[in-house]
Amino acid sequence: MAQGKPVRESISEYFELALPNDANGLGNVLGGKVMHLVDLAAAMAAMRHARRPVVTLTVDSLQFLQPVHIGDLIVLRSSVNRVFRTSMEVGVKVTSEKLMTGEQRHTCSAYLTFVALDEHRKPAPVAPVIPETEEEKRRYREAGERREYRLATRKTR
Repeated sequence: MAQGKPVRESISEYFELALPNDANGLGNVLGGKVMHLVDLAAAMAAMRHARRPVVTLTVDSLQFLQPVHIGDLIVLRSSVNRVFRTSMEVGVKVTSEKLMTGEQRHTCSAYLTFVALDEHRKPAPVAPVIPETEEEKRRYREAGERREYRLATRKTR
């Protein structure tokens, strides 16, 4: 197993302009489009950390706080919060920016779990992540709590 890697090595940013074909009749970007971008941004962070192909295992609840409008810049920031042998939790924060004013609004946040794959498409071990800042350490702890909840919920189904 490789040595651990700092969270900062997984940090990824993804930007996309909200266009009319991404929107509903009200001029708001479709939730499914935002969810697609969240999955892409999270996968980038997971692959940067694992340096392997990854697949999405879970997406925790995603609540939309503010709509994204046509013409807004969609900004997604992601990083690995914690590694659990072959799986890892990635956090994604989505904001929208009005390009003419610079106003930014928190659209949503999500936690996704990815599994790294080997050359046979089987789960592969991933190097641990090393939290360095207080915020990274808090997210690391909370990722463990969310994993316990996910595993407990899975057992009750």
